[in-house]
Amino acid sequence: MNNAPIGFESTDHPVLAIEDLTVSFDGFKAVDGLNLYVQRNEVRVVIGPNGAGKTTVLDLICGKTHATSGSIRFNNHELTKMSEHAIVRVGVGRKFQTPSIYENLSVFENLEMSFPRGRKVMGALFFQRSPDVVARVEAVAAEIFLREQLYTQADLLSHGQKQWLEIGMLLMQEPELLMLDEPVAGMSVSEREKTAELLGRISQGRSVVVIEHDMEFVKSIAHKVTVLHQGKILAEGSMDKVQNDPKVIDVYLGH
Repeated sequence: MNNAPIGFESTDHPVLAIEDLTVSFDGFKAVDGLNLYVQRNEVRVVIGPNGAGKTTVLDLICGKTHATSGSIRFNNHELTKMSEHAIVRVGVGRKFQTPSIYENLSVFENLEMSFPRGRKVMGALFFQRSPDVVARVEAVAAEIFLREQLYTQADLLSHGQKQWLEIGMLLMQEPELLMLDEPVAGMSVSEREKTAELLGRISQGRSVVVIEHDMEFVKSIAHKVTVLHQGKILAEGSMDKVQNDPKVIDVYLGH
């Protein structure tokens, strides 16, 4: 762990504890008896070949897919028994591969829409642009490198800026667990570097789980890497450790 990016201190109690998690689709086990533990302040990167079960694990954590058996505990909440909305409310945020932002709204409006008070129907009806909302929007916009684009319509942003905006929309909700699926796909080199810096910052006080194929990016952000293969953990540890693991080279990195 010595070569991990700075800023991660392990605690004894994992924020996210996945135990013996299995999901079967018509007899095929997409995730098979998985045990995974993520700490606060940790950036965990999940890698592996296509079909390894990476996205399915995120789907299970956020309630989009229901487990066949096993447990997902987050801050003492058993997520397998909760709805997607309830999982968001207890502090889990998920970003999918394709940015889902409101293209016809400004950056400010996208962030404002994501403010927790604006999410419920009654909240949306009586939503006031109060000083605390404006302050939060401005703070998040600065954090995601979009301070100068606050009043720019979202469809005019670059691909990388749209990815940052969606991360910002999740940050507005102050999640304790943030899950990102291939956040740097299609980004320029400079955007990838800025994203690495952003993830290092936003992991302070929360946990971040990232699925990624770009190994240079993984090396720059991961405190710990989990390699999945056929729904099971093939290897786990520092990037150096998994990169030099013969099993990982054989089924994934060697190709």
